Amino acid sequence: MHAMDNAHTPKLPDALIDEALLLDNQLCFAMYSASLAMTKAYKKILGALDITYPQYLVMMVLWEKDQITVSELGSRLFLDSGTLTPLLKRMETMGLLHRARDAGDERRVVVTLSDGGRALRERARAVPVKMSCMLPPLEQVQKLVTDLKDVRKNLLDGEQ
Repeated sequence: MHAMDNAHTPKLPDALIDEALLLDNQLCFAMYSASLAMTKAYKKILGALDITYPQYLVMMVLWEKDQITVSELGSRLFLDSGTLTPLLKRMETMGLLHRARDAGDERRVVVTLSDGGRALRERARAVPVKMSCMLPPLEQVQKLVTDLKDVRKNLLDGEQ
């Protein structure tokens, strides 16, 4: 069944539909444009560490849990292996991590922090501090994070 099937679409007044079609009223656009702004802010800060925002995300996962499989890493970051593998290869070349086949299961690749990756953590401690200066108060940010996790969960549940 097509997602826009009229039999299952609630009937709304035309004025409400017209209002809903305004760009500035769209949750998706607010999230998208905020994401662009966030990534731009991180780019400036992460430049001092010589890493990109996606690389920073990988490092945060590895700082939480070293020795993680590529599939676990992909699940945490909502990235497929086609996107993640070139990213990890580049980071390995940069000396931030190591990739190796799991001795117990050759199909699995395990990602481990290098000494350089562990050392980067200390330098990265300034990143959240600098970002917090550009964001609303901590309580508001924490609520927003919770709300966005709920939005993500509902959207992913709706795909099934």
